Amino acid sequence: MITESTLLDSPNGRSSGEPVQSAITYEKIPTHIYADAKAASRAVAQEIADLIRQKQGEGKPCILGLATGSSPKTVYAELVRMHREEGLSFRNVVSYNLDEYYPMEPDSLQSYWRFMKEQLFDHVDIQEGNYHVPDGTVRPDKVAEFCRQYEAAIEADGGLDFQLLGIGGNGHIGFNEPGSLSNSHTRLMMLDNSTRAAASGDFGGLAKTPRKAITMGVASILSARRVVLLAWGERKAPVIRGAVEGTVSELNPASYLQTHPNVLFVIDEAAASELTRMKTPWLVDSVVWDNKMIKKAVTHLSLTLGKPVLKLTDRDYNDNGMSDLLAQYGQSYDINIDIFNQLQHTITGWPGGKPNADDTNRPERALPAQKRCLLFSPHPDDDIISMGGTFQRLVDQGHEVHVGYQTSGNIAVADDEAIRFADYVVDFNNQFGIKSPEATRIFQDAAASLRNKKDSEMDTAEVRYVKGLIRMGEAKSTCRFVGIPVENAHFLNMPFYETGTVAKKPLGEEDVRIVMELIEQIKPHQIYAAGDLADPHGTHKVCLDAVMEAVRRLKHKNFMKDCWVWLYRGAWAEWDIHEIEMAVPMSPDQVMRKRLGIFKHQSQKDGVVYQGTDSREFWQRAEERNRATAGLYNRLGLAEYEAIEAFVRWKF
Repeated sequence: MITESTLLDSPNGRSSGEPVQSAITYEKIPTHIYADAKAASRAVAQEIADLIRQKQGEGKPCILGLATGSSPKTVYAELVRMHREEGLSFRNVVSYNLDEYYPMEPDSLQSYWRFMKEQLFDHVDIQEGNYHVPDGTVRPDKVAEFCRQYEAAIEADGGLDFQLLGIGGNGHIGFNEPGSLSNSHTRLMMLDNSTRAAASGDFGGLAKTPRKAITMGVASILSARRVVLLAWGERKAPVIRGAVEGTVSELNPASYLQTHPNVLFVIDEAAASELTRMKTPWLVDSVVWDNKMIKKAVTHLSLTLGKPVLKLTDRDYNDNGMSDLLAQYGQSYDINIDIFNQLQHTITGWPGGKPNADDTNRPERALPAQKRCLLFSPHPDDDIISMGGTFQRLVDQGHEVHVGYQTSGNIAVADDEAIRFADYVVDFNNQFGIKSPEATRIFQDAAASLRNKKDSEMDTAEVRYVKGLIRMGEAKSTCRFVGIPVENAHFLNMPFYETGTVAKKPLGEEDVRIVMELIEQIKPHQIYAAGDLADPHGTHKVCLDAVMEAVRRLKHKNFMKDCWVWLYRGAWAEWDIHEIEMAVPMSPDQVMRKRLGIFKHQSQKDGVVYQGTDSREFWQRAEERNRATAGLYNRLGLAEYEAIEAFVRWKF
């Protein structure tokens, strides 16, 4: 069961501001793990601030190597806060950025020059001329000379005192893609397809994403006197494990950092999830064998050995680092039965509770028999993609189901799809002589704007309106398909999302208030929310934060005493098997019905704008994930189902 403290604190019971420490035997790079990116970013910002002040005290410049992307944003925000509130001065700072797309105009929305000014430089007192970003406008025949001059400038300033890094999904640091040599210096680099796919959302599709970038080389990075690498989210977990625990290899450029004498990885728990100390902590150090740890260890042992839980033996436990568990609790036979029963009790075909049934060992209450259920969907298709089978089951079993679509999802509509829609409305009005000058103007302006839109321009308000209408119509179509009244579909249009770009505003008071008002209106017995922290664009995390904050503020209300909150995952990942508290099985027919529901979101089929590195369509991702979950249950020795949707309860 997820509790509030689980989400805020480390697994070892430390506060979110402290890194998780253990007796590390597998790790070849010092690694600090924090409960969340915010706490980790504060620690890194403090180190940078201390270095700046130290250099100021010595009367010397502080030479910083800086990174772009989503990972360092919270670090820069904290540095800006320290400048404004604590008087941290940047007048002695000289900075050199790692990379820049090529070609790239400095005022482009995707420019790293623009990114750094908006995130940091425009908000502190760094002197103009003291910050440097590779020039994405230099002529092709001048690139090599520019790169030599960039290196020479760093060397002339005395070298980098501190280098801040992020890490790509394929292990790249800077834009040093797999295959980069350890002796490489600043140069023009051809981008890996996975890197371009991951960045394609910022550019409105893969076709518009640059193929090249100017980047500092591996040797340039390794020459810094101090290197700190940031990583957030479970999508980075596999590559972090390779860099920290694997061998040094050009296939994972971040692994070169094993050779640096003063390096630190600062990561959150999600990015650390594949490290040995997190995945199998009993192999690293002594652990507290509570029920959660036992369930994690036994299911891991079962899946690793390919043996059902009930067939595990004392020798299996002893040979795999779990002898102290046996010493504490006795023979494996008893432990196996207990864990098997716990797994079995998570499975239910009645996600809203089974009426007139003993609910002692069921994940949901039998009463009230007909519940009010509120599904929060971060984007207009997350409800059907992530829990479509459960959505349908709740409706079929007579519950009053509402959906709160938290954002418009407008940035995920391709421009040509919006043009087609806008042209249709204008042509329809003209064909039938419908007199609506204002409506016609909006659609005409939107179509004209899209036809003349430059890659560096964000969508106009009219364009965002049209794209939002497209996604709203698709969401309503799904609701009709599932069988709930369209008036039960609530479009919240949370303000944090409405920037017109992938980058969003922080969660605000208005966002929380909107969510609170819907909860108070519905007075649900069940809330379903997206706990999918692997979402590569961060929208799910902000939406989850809004729901949790709203629930915390409302928990004193009488109706909230009967409300349970269930968290589902999105298209990107699933809960670990030992975490699942409610598993809703689906038959082959139900899987097909869920697929047809996903198809209602026509703008999200085929050429999805924000597809990321996964080329599968959303219905394929959902089905493969749900089948994989069912397969895990079967491998553990339970019944074989076609597919399973999984949930974890948050006990607020």
